[in-house]
Amino acid sequence: MDCIFCDIIAGLIPSNPVYQDEDVIAINDINPQAPVHRLVIPKKHFADVTEIERAEDGALLATLFATASRLGRESGGGFRLVVNTGAEGGQTVDHAHIHVLSGRFMEWPPG
Repeated sequence: MDCIFCDIIAGLIPSNPVYQDEDVIAINDINPQAPVHRLVIPKKHFADVTEIERAEDGALLATLFATASRLGRESGGGFRLVVNTGAEGGQTVDHAHIHVLSGRFMEWPPG
């Protein structure tokens, strides 16, 4: 399997994690859409969040969202959590992850 996030987790690609524990890693996005744009990624490979749900790993889903929420809160001000699922949902890397965006006004709809 060729997965950039798996390579980052394995240490094959340098990433300077902003957070890491036994289950997740959080890194800065290389193509930021906001002044603060982090990715919270499970260390175990799942193609998307629906695979985590189907694996009935509610604890991992809770850890992902709790970590994303904490990073958003720590960035100051409001924040947005985004989960893109599947190509039609805008997912470009086939490894589940949550985007944490902050540092600017988050208009709706996104522009």
